[in-house]
Amino acid sequence: MSEPLWDALFGRTAAVEATDSRAWLKALCDVEAALAVACARTGLVEPADADAVAAACAKAATVDLHEIGDQAVAGGSPVIPLVAMLRDQAGSAAAAVHRGATSQDILDTAAMLVTHRALAAVIDASTEADGAAARLARTHRDHAMIGRTLLQPAVPTTFGAVAAGWGEGLDRSLRSLRTARSGVAAQLGGPAGTMAGWYPHGPAVRAAFAAELGLTDPGVVWHTERSRIAELAAALGSACGVFEKIATDIVLLAQAEIGEVSEAEPGGSSAMAHKRNPIAAVTARAGAMQAPGLVSTLVSAMAAELQRGAGPWHAEWPALTALLRTTGGAARRLADSLTGLRVDTEATARNLAAVADTGVGLDVGHAGDLVDHYLAGRAE
Repeated sequence: MSEPLWDALFGRTAAVEATDSRAWLKALCDVEAALAVACARTGLVEPADADAVAAACAKAATVDLHEIGDQAVAGGSPVIPLVAMLRDQAGSAAAAVHRGATSQDILDTAAMLVTHRALAAVIDASTEADGAAARLARTHRDHAMIGRTLLQPAVPTTFGAVAAGWGEGLDRSLRSLRTARSGVAAQLGGPAGTMAGWYPHGPAVRAAFAAELGLTDPGVVWHTERSRIAELAAALGSACGVFEKIATDIVLLAQAEIGEVSEAEPGGSSAMAHKRNPIAAVTARAGAMQAPGLVSTLVSAMAAELQRGAGPWHAEWPALTALLRTTGGAARRLADSLTGLRVDTEATARNLAAVADTGVGLDVGHAGDLVDHYLAGRAE
């Protein structure tokens, strides 16, 4: 559910819109409609009946969420009351509703549809952050600053090289996220995963079903083979690790004692008027740090029992929803921080000079070459 007090603060607004209960219900209805269409295309139901099911699904997507949610308790799935509602609304076409499917087919495919839609928001914000990092690297290619190792002054680098390192991580995470989104797969196996309800047309129904939804046809049934979910979790968790590293660097460099960067719109304090907090980076970091626990839950849930998970499958739904939200929010807030990030050249020069006075040289080595290599190879 949405959390109006927190969503904007943590940058989650777009991700929440793609993953809230209304978005989940719409996805469930879209999946049921797509199944009816796929069955019609393979001759298992009449086209007019598929149209009637699609109309019922469009209507059901707007019902009171509590009407479905409260009735889901008895069977442990919102699909069960949804199917009953659709059959009632479809009238003479009721037999075309949920043809051959089990609740897990609908819920897994809806989860992947929600994921596909939410990943668009994650990728958009990550792309914006990546572009900002590239601009910083290009602008500050030769801007010398002191490097820091173990949080202590080391030898010089350039701000361009620092930003290029940020960008390299963002590029890699973007490639993983785009790959994950392009591979999001439908699920269709029937009660025990044998596709018996569509025999001998099962593969053709599955292919038409996936195509109708814009998802990948997996070629298999993955009811209790959950490596797809774990791989998705890994891509999201790794992206959050990248976001957290960059946000941490910004928070450290923005300290008054260092003062080398500041956000375009710093946050204030209720008690201290002088404060200029790098609040976008702070909240990006806070959101990203929530990811490992959610990734752990999704990996733990891989151990689904036999042909239907008795608990692990159910644990995936809230964890995946939360992981998509926290990743989307962290990406959004990091993009806010990097866009317009200001580099204080006087502060970098002052801090560099203080270390140079101790005998440290000013050679930045191949820092500029590293920036050039990053800019030449970055994913657009």
